[in-house]
Amino acid sequence: MHKVLIQPATYQDCRKAVEAAFEAFPRPVRGHNILIKPNVLRGGVPEEAITTHPAILRAVVECLLDLGATDLTVGDNPGLMGYGANEACFELCGLTEASLGHYRNIGLDAVELPFTTLGDPNLLPRVSVSRAVLEADILISLPKFKTHGLTVLTGALKNSYGILPGAQKAHLHKLSGSPQRFQEVIVDVFRLRPPDFFVVDAVVGMQGNGPASTELRWIGKVLAADNAVALDGVIARMMGVDPSLLRMLTYACGLGLGEFSDESLKVLGQLSPIPDFKLPPLDGGAIQRSQVLQDLLEGSIVKRPKADPARCTGCGTCVAQCPASALALVDTPGGPLAVVDAALCIGCFCCQEMCPEKAIALVREEPGGQAGSGCPCSHGK
Repeated sequence: MHKVLIQPATYQDCRKAVEAAFEAFPRPVRGHNILIKPNVLRGGVPEEAITTHPAILRAVVECLLDLGATDLTVGDNPGLMGYGANEACFELCGLTEASLGHYRNIGLDAVELPFTTLGDPNLLPRVSVSRAVLEADILISLPKFKTHGLTVLTGALKNSYGILPGAQKAHLHKLSGSPQRFQEVIVDVFRLRPPDFFVVDAVVGMQGNGPASTELRWIGKVLAADNAVALDGVIARMMGVDPSLLRMLTYACGLGLGEFSDESLKVLGQLSPIPDFKLPPLDGGAIQRSQVLQDLLEGSIVKRPKADPARCTGCGTCVAQCPASALALVDTPGGPLAVVDAALCIGCFCCQEMCPEKAIALVREEPGGQAGSGCPCSHGK
């Protein structure tokens, strides 16, 4: 039987609720490598409620330090608006300060893994995942209580989408083709490395057409669990949604990742639907039909890295760190230059973030596979 904790909280006193969460789900932390992953969709001030509130993150960090944690990292890979600006996103959200010195840009180092989804085994054969996620002994996820136009809710399962650095997220959005398929993809990304513990910021939530809606809702709760499916089932019920209507949850349940039925849950606290909670369309149609979002997705996934010959020193850092082995140093009249093979590039953009000379830019790929005019990539392809 899965256990889910629901605790009353404000951002001023949330430390008490977080302490209760660690008491309800005790685990040894001393001597373990711990990664805390908040929800950082993009840069935004805490008052916008699109990211995990810094008060929740600070409370989690403080509790872990009090429990004896010594190897602690806070990080995430921001979404559509955050490529190449990880530090800026965290700073704007107030999460750098709240990490108490433990923030790290986990998008700088990635590991390539095979990727399979039952709905379409050939959707994307491989993805890159932040190395810090895979190497963590304990992965703690801090979702935000929000709606989402494609998945209905953003919670424990959806927060793991951020383990993918760079434009892969946009790429999978595009390849999925439908809200139902995208919900399956969310679960398939989640199961690459399921978190061990979840603490949900449900103090101020979001309703309507999330995940970046202006329609905020006071909820006054902190939720916690050690199973994502059970936790998202509770979030769905609080939003007034039957969990069995959500493909994300039924798919995860079918894969043996957890259960959301009433008889499989033990709720610690009061579970009741939020009155008149406003949902997005259950078919995800609002975002699927949004030309603005579709243009944004299209613009994100057809960009490729290009080295500026005036800045590139040929140090090879990008070549060494590329998880897809898509970069090589090519001799040019001006010296060695980093060149990307567009056919191999998976759009993680680790090269851009890791380049010590800031020599790599992201340029729109033109028809024929070349990234902008004069790009040295993909000659003859």
